[in-house]
Amino acid sequence: MKVLLLGANGMLGPHVIKALEGRYQLRATDINDPPPGFGHEYRKVDVSSLEQVMAAAEGMDAIVNLSVLRLDRKLAFDVNTMGCYTTMTAAVKHGIRRVINTGPHFTIAGPSYEEYDYGLNEEMPSQSGSQLYALTKSVGQEMCRVFTESHDVFVLTLLFYNFRYPDDGRGAHQDLTPFTVSWSDAAAAFPLALDIPLEKLPSRCEVFNVFADLPHGKFSNEKAKRILGWKPTHLFEQYWRKARG
Repeated sequence: MKVLLLGANGMLGPHVIKALEGRYQLRATDINDPPPGFGHEYRKVDVSSLEQVMAAAEGMDAIVNLSVLRLDRKLAFDVNTMGCYTTMTAAVKHGIRRVINTGPHFTIAGPSYEEYDYGLNEEMPSQSGSQLYALTKSVGQEMCRVFTESHDVFVLTLLFYNFRYPDDGRGAHQDLTPFTVSWSDAAAAFPLALDIPLEKLPSRCEVFNVFADLPHGKFSNEKAKRILGWKPTHLFEQYWRKARG
């Protein structure tokens, strides 16, 4: 399978590349130059440019959109929202039926959910709140859904929030965000999303929470386990099993 990676130089990108290399033919892209010694095909691509994304997607079998920008008003819209539009348009143009999108958990579970409720899952009506990052990602995610209703394309959106290395040694002194996953466990969801037969998906647009098994019950990752067969290996017990003072 030939896989196009958009935003491959971001924080999650190197971990995803490590999880995919050797199993897929990768074409990595980002707006910056590749890191020294990068061992895969690489193109400089602005994800908000339809022309550039269209050219990068030619000949690919799947697209993984890792691109993200949080703070700047124009760039956040260009990357988080227009990036989804260019991705989906390129997929339709080139007959690419599988797109893996990414985003933060609060594209669905904004403050109105997160501050007051538990058992939060992907099937809830989206309430992203008013933060720029969440709003621009939410609009992009909705664009993906609309494309799947009009074209023969499937989108699997993987939602993340807080990433940690499992052995950073700070567990006794720090608290854990309710939506936390290790970098390697997060990356492990991508080959599963690329390999699952499309006919096994409940619909053409599916969203999955990706985070560790945590005891608080704030969020649910049951869907990623049940449909993708994903299972976290790092549970961060050092954070939530703290000795009493």
